[in-house]
Amino acid sequence: MKISFIGGGNMATALIGGLLKEGYSASDIHVVEPGELPRQALVRDFGVTVSNSADAALAGADVIVMAVKPQNMREAAGAVAPHLSRQLVVSIAAGIRIADLSRWLGGHALVTRCMPNTPALIGAGITALYAPPAVDSDGRASAERILGAVGRAVWVADEALLDPVTAISGSGPAYVFYFLEAIAEAGRELGLPEATVKDLAIETFIGAARLAAQSADSFANLRERVTSKGGTTAAALTVMNDRSVKDALVAALKAASARSRELGDEMGKD
Repeated sequence: MKISFIGGGNMATALIGGLLKEGYSASDIHVVEPGELPRQALVRDFGVTVSNSADAALAGADVIVMAVKPQNMREAAGAVAPHLSRQLVVSIAAGIRIADLSRWLGGHALVTRCMPNTPALIGAGITALYAPPAVDSDGRASAERILGAVGRAVWVADEALLDPVTAISGSGPAYVFYFLEAIAEAGRELGLPEATVKDLAIETFIGAARLAAQSADSFANLRERVTSKGGTTAAALTVMNDRSVKDALVAALKAASARSRELGDEMGKD
């Protein structure tokens, strides 16, 4: 499978690195990147071929991954459009809907949309994908192989569900960091050294997540198992409940999902 990336930024380099670890050949990967220094780094670090603009090399690709920022997608798609025939186009840009990207690509229908998250940079991401009926099972498998090189890949049945996906997993790492900030602040105020509280907070999040992943119990049941009546955990959770922390989190994710939908409306306007 020959893959061309449009854009050589962080997510593209994460995907390229993941693909090479999976056994893909660098000779089968081409990157269109306008920046001179990023092009040099791509050749040095991965041995892939590069160009500074969309060119005839795209015609030989099986898959074209659109890895530019959402605000640059319309211009990038216009440059790619003349080189399209039957290639699968995979977009990893947040908020850009398939109908709009397809229109900017001159009516090209073989488009899959993906929502990865930043842990993909260390191979620990999760990506949600959506493909319209025009994309066959081989196309879906190709998209899943590419995004699966940097973590898990899951499919959604409706493109509109990528808005809540964006709110949950796309923005999700920021929520985790927010909680880590709060835990670190509390630890410092309680007298723990900075390095100690950092280790305690990070390892607690990692361990709890692994436990949840390996358990058949619900999140609520796992929480209840840690919460002894009248104990320390109960004291903490009582404060959180009194201050409506859970309600605030639910409202926050709904706001993020709504904003994702709004951004799609805004960026898709002609």
